[in-house]
Amino acid sequence: MKQRRIVMAMVLLAAVVTAAGASAAVPQPPYTTIQLLGGALYFDKNLSILRNQSCASCHLPAAGFDDPESTLPVSEGSIAGKFGDRNAPSSAYAAFAPKFAFDDVNTVYFGGQFWDGRVDNLAQQAAGPPTNPVEMAMPTKAAVVARLAENPAYVLAFKKVFSITLRKVMTDAEVLSAYNNMALAIGEFERTRPFNRFNSKFDFYLAGFPVLNEQEKSGLALFNGPKAKCSQCHPSDFTFDGANQQIPPLFTDFTYDNLGIPVNPEIARLMGLPSLDPDLGLGKRKPGEEGKFKVMTLRNIAKTAPYGHNGYFKTLKDIVHFYNTRDVKQCSSVTDPQPGVNCWPAPEVIENLNQAELGNLGLSPAEEADLVAFLMTLTDGIGPSPFGLVAVPPMPW
Repeated sequence: MKQRRIVMAMVLLAAVVTAAGASAAVPQPPYTTIQLLGGALYFDKNLSILRNQSCASCHLPAAGFDDPESTLPVSEGSIAGKFGDRNAPSSAYAAFAPKFAFDDVNTVYFGGQFWDGRVDNLAQQAAGPPTNPVEMAMPTKAAVVARLAENPAYVLAFKKVFSITLRKVMTDAEVLSAYNNMALAIGEFERTRPFNRFNSKFDFYLAGFPVLNEQEKSGLALFNGPKAKCSQCHPSDFTFDGANQQIPPLFTDFTYDNLGIPVNPEIARLMGLPSLDPDLGLGKRKPGEEGKFKVMTLRNIAKTAPYGHNGYFKTLKDIVHFYNTRDVKQCSSVTDPQPGVNCWPAPEVIENLNQAELGNLGLSPAEEADLVAFLMTLTDGIGPSPFGLVAVPPMPW
């Protein structure tokens, strides 16, 4: 009888995911029970204050695990009219980020989750949005756990997986345990294959298939070469994990950088404010690192517009042009009313500005177009990876 109840719980959990309109991302065997539970939680809108927003709302599989609303620089939360102050990063390949740490040799910070690396792993990241007032907006962790207790499938699954009996009213310690394990299950789901496919056109090219056209190959050469310098922060070569497993390119070195992105006034407008204070990024918690944000993966970049920590750039063409021409000419509001066409506004934060790897690259319009063409090859496809199953590392603790 007990085994039948457990099986029924898993069936109900799969139904929750499918009902959320995410059947393409339902974990398939041999995923673990905790990952199946995490999949249901990831797509469950009932965990937001108005039962209208889930993790997937801002990290949708079809949008490269990013916000499908690409016309806005930041995401709208469960409560209409409430917006975050940073562009939602993709959750694809986030499982490969190491713990936040300092590299004594290269004297740089690296790793962590979010734009500023303020948590170490996927579970800690997943714990944030449900009670964030401008995201899912639940008032307390206890309120989230009470929503979990409404679902019979969750009651059975939490008992099986975590030995936790969900109830609408629980002690503070019980609430904390249930909430943290909810986040753990979501984090484990984000380690599954749908998030980490390694089956883009570029992956097949790396595996020896002649799939890149001449423009894409030209863009790849520029990407890796001394003129565009892209691979200096977004390496395109294989790496090895602690078990000496070869990992296909992740297109990030997980470090932090100030690209000199201008203020995006649209964020303040969405919030109904005249302006916002400069976003110091990593410098908000690590003095001396002002203006630096995490170097994000370029995988699925064609699906994850807008770009930059504040969503300033609406297209890949825009951000590639910015990298190429940021320092060529600064705007004057009187004489140059078209930022990005004739000029660029001043950086939001001038400290720690990266002037070595971007700003005046001297790329021609054709070379910019070649780079964009190559970046389009990094979109994941359908089917198996040419590298087989790539083991995703366990969450760093």
